[in-house]
Amino acid sequence: MGEAGEGRTLPERSGTFAGDPFGGRQPTSHERLSGLPWDASYHDGPAPWDTGRPQPAIVRLASAGGFAGAVLDAGCGTGENALYVASLGLPVLGVDVAETALAIARVKAGDRGIGVEFAAADALHLERLGRRFETVLDCGLFHTFDGDERPGYVASLASVTGHDGTLYVLCFSDIGPGTGPHPVSQEELRAAFSPGSGWSVTAIEPDRVETRYHDNGAPAWLATMKRA
Repeated sequence: MGEAGEGRTLPERSGTFAGDPFGGRQPTSHERLSGLPWDASYHDGPAPWDTGRPQPAIVRLASAGGFAGAVLDAGCGTGENALYVASLGLPVLGVDVAETALAIARVKAGDRGIGVEFAAADALHLERLGRRFETVLDCGLFHTFDGDERPGYVASLASVTGHDGTLYVLCFSDIGPGTGPHPVSQEELRAAFSPGSGWSVTAIEPDRVETRYHDNGAPAWLATMKRA
């Protein structure tokens, strides 16, 4: 994680609460399966999804004017997407449960002179932020939730998205060779963001997600939803 800032000292690892590695929250299905909190992914070098640069799909979206108003990056990790969007002059809040990742993101922001907020928050309870956003980004988070968790997550996203606001979801798809872990079908996306959930799916397009283990990225969906 050298890009976090040479000569800068990161805070001690956190994310524990009275010896609880999950900080007092319910562990997600991924965490139950691995037996480790998300924070552990950042303890021994970059996580598999941490490429040290914004996802090309997000850069393209931004170039096309896809981000407007206050922006929330849910599951921001070490902040590359949030930092890129903030560098365009938009107010951005990046949230994650991984305190180590957030510490790295704050160092990057300081080193690059970019004004952006990073805060610890549970993506399943975003209403606790007490804020509303015009644009919300989920890059690589939706596909980590199982079917039982998705309704709660979709409702959580709705609670912080203003009327007619836009949500972008970039997730691993189930189409093509070299799929990433937890691939999602287009049908699953449409079911999760059905009209009854407070969302309208406006587009689902094939794309790629860059990782540290895919030379040309993994197959992905880039979905666009509008808040009803």
